[in-house]
Amino acid sequence: MTQGLVFVKENRPVTDSLTIAEMFYKEHKNVLADIRTQIEYAGEEFSQLNFQPSNYEVRGKQYPKFELTEEAFTLVVFSYNTKEAVQTKIKFIQEFKRMKEYIQNQQSLKLPGTYKEALIQLLEQVEQNEQLQTTNLVLNQQVHELKPKASYYDMVLQNKSLLSVSKIAKDYGMSAMVLNKKLHELGIQFKQGDIWLLYSKYQDRGYTQTTTHVIDAEKSRVSTKWTQKGRLFIYDLLKHQGLLPVIERQEGEENAS
Repeated sequence: MTQGLVFVKENRPVTDSLTIAEMFYKEHKNVLADIRTQIEYAGEEFSQLNFQPSNYEVRGKQYPKFELTEEAFTLVVFSYNTKEAVQTKIKFIQEFKRMKEYIQNQQSLKLPGTYKEALIQLLEQVEQNEQLQTTNLVLNQQVHELKPKASYYDMVLQNKSLLSVSKIAKDYGMSAMVLNKKLHELGIQFKQGDIWLLYSKYQDRGYTQTTTHVIDAEKSRVSTKWTQKGRLFIYDLLKHQGLLPVIERQEGEENAS
């Protein structure tokens, strides 16, 4: 089977720190820091069973990563609680379930040889089902807890078009000039001539697309447009600065009245 979010290793489903970083839009070094914190808190016995140090290669150089069981994955991403992160968790849980079923199907070809082996298989299946049910209930509660704050996310996710910075700025009741300045102050972008460009650490994340508008046969204008993924990035960024879209500020005022 090709490797996806979850893959099989040593007859059990696992994911790795690189996949977590990519799917939750985090830097890999930050995910590694989160993992090492959980290893410290969880203790040696649990960590040896559920966190497996490994390596990956880039241009002939080795870099560290970790492979994680479902239990280890749940610990590490437990605090990733934006609406988008919760939906990503659900995708992982579904993939863990699918890979468990794949393993079980493979094992079912090997029928238990004794009554004791049959009982052990049954108990393992019951335990796995209980763990999956508990995890899904927790995720379901998190989704419902986030619903009052999710309206802006819902609006964004329904829209697939590219956006000018002025359109995003309007969501916050500010001008494009003010928002561009704010993103510059936060270290996200810089101005090159007449166009705003992302700093290199953000350029490969799918947040923007540069577009060219032809004025006449000799002139054209290049501009930076934001993708919906970039729009959500700005939302999370500004939320941590205490800035919410107008639609969520209005919701808060209505709930307070």
